[in-house]
Amino acid sequence: MAKTKQLVIGGLLTAFAIMIPLAFAGWLQIYIPPFSATLGTHVPSMLAMFISPGIAAIVGVGSTLGFLITLGPIVAARAFIHIIWAVTGAYLWRKGYSPWQVILAVAPIHGLGEALVVLPFGFDLTTAVVSVGIGTILHHLLDGVIAVSLYSALSKAGVKFVIDRR
Repeated sequence: MAKTKQLVIGGLLTAFAIMIPLAFAGWLQIYIPPFSATLGTHVPSMLAMFISPGIAAIVGVGSTLGFLITLGPIVAARAFIHIIWAVTGAYLWRKGYSPWQVILAVAPIHGLGEALVVLPFGFDLTTAVVSVGIGTILHHLLDGVIAVSLYSALSKAGVKFVIDRR
């Protein structure tokens, strides 16, 4: 795929990563500090994994910005973890993992990463692991269903946005 096409799709996914927290704030969002879940917020990062590690990182930065604007620095710090798991997922995709294998493989990185991020903000280990870690993994899996469904539908429709796995 041409780099220009990757950048354009990456830009659109980044815009979605910023806009989803803004558009769904208070509507499709659960916020019980330090846990929060906004339906669909992981979908742009998940789709970006199928383009390239660089695009995955950029979309993760967009997600971080979206949450900084809507829910503040703690949730933005958690969203920063999107960069790590999405880039990891992009490399797994390049190694030949299926979409679901990628989603499942990065879920623990996502949950553990977000749980660890809230510890310096004064939350205890139980709250971090149970509320944030497990909650994040469940949210990740729900958004994974949306992302893999979109990926499948776009692929069947002939939309070619995935990376060459070489």
